[in-house]
Amino acid sequence: MDFPLVIFEDKRSMEKIDIFDTTLRDGEQVPGCKLNEEQKIKLALVLEELGVDIIEAGFPISSPGDFRAVQLISRAVKTSVVCGLSRAVEKDIKTAAEAIADAARPRIHTGIGTSDSHIKHKFQSTREKIMERSVAAVKYAKTFVEDIEFYAEDAGRTDNEYLAQICEAVVKAGATVLNIPDTTGYCLPHEYGAKIKYLRENVRGIENATLSTHCHNDLGLATANSIQGVIEGARQIECTINGLGERAGNTSLEECVMILKQHPSLQFETGIKTEMLNPVSQLVSDEMGMPVQPNKAIVGSNAFAHSSGIHQDGVIKRRDTYEIIDPKDVGIDKSKIVLTARSGRAALAYRLKEIGFDVTKIELDHLYSNFLKIADSKKEVVDDDLGDMMKTLKNSSVAR
Repeated sequence: MDFPLVIFEDKRSMEKIDIFDTTLRDGEQVPGCKLNEEQKIKLALVLEELGVDIIEAGFPISSPGDFRAVQLISRAVKTSVVCGLSRAVEKDIKTAAEAIADAARPRIHTGIGTSDSHIKHKFQSTREKIMERSVAAVKYAKTFVEDIEFYAEDAGRTDNEYLAQICEAVVKAGATVLNIPDTTGYCLPHEYGAKIKYLRENVRGIENATLSTHCHNDLGLATANSIQGVIEGARQIECTINGLGERAGNTSLEECVMILKQHPSLQFETGIKTEMLNPVSQLVSDEMGMPVQPNKAIVGSNAFAHSSGIHQDGVIKRRDTYEIIDPKDVGIDKSKIVLTARSGRAALAYRLKEIGFDVTKIELDHLYSNFLKIADSKKEVVDDDLGDMMKTLKNSSVAR
């Protein structure tokens, strides 16, 4: 007797990862990327539409202009949490609270350096005094709003045991989010992941707070570290559009979001509307005057471009031969076939058909010979070149 094949579907629910965007704060710290009030509000509303959970609107104490921008963003944004940054200083915290007072969902982000390097050389202090300042800052911030995020600056180089003690103390004081920054971008993914795991397992009361990643890209590991942090228990990723930020930049929002989307086996999801990623990337680039490198993952101009004949042939036959992401999923109409001296006949025929020319095999062979001559003299063969080639073909004996 034959029994029907039963396929058991994986019914585990996807766990939500909050996206904390700091383009308007950490991203704006890039030299030359200063935004005016109108630009900040415009980008904040776009980030809200994109589906960002938390928008870090700025550092209110830093200048009257930044205070005003955070204030205006707080009034304009309706669904995302609006966050103001502060140091563990009462005046900073009070100023941040005033700036976000009109937000529908306000958050104060306060903290202090916790590594021995910061404690000894930056603050000329002790671990005990830094612990006291951390707790006092959270308690004071808590008098203004309920949602308090604490950052342990340079957590990547902070002793895990001491870091756990500070985290436990600030959670007890009322912190709702624990930001564990790899401020210098020094950690390896397994080290950063182990740090998050250690905190998850050794901080009493950790179930009452969200662990957050905040990674920098000095060694090109920001995205990898953030994802490893999520795998080990973090449920918030701090990032920027296009990976903008201090020095080599912050974790790239678009990279983290698409990694989680393209790897459903991880069982994580975000609320980001991924089809907006490319348009938002271009908008941020334009507003901040910071070009996106062509080979940037997800949103670079070459991210879905193919110039090798082997790759072009594969993509033309079946897109996922060389693309793991459908361009439409990130707001790009289609893959780009770039005609160069490395392109083959299949790519030439494909591009000719796209611009309205159907050619026979004999015609293609003749065209390809001429195409290679042009391609050897130029970096890229463009549509005007193809049009000229077709005119020449029509006047030749091949076309008769």
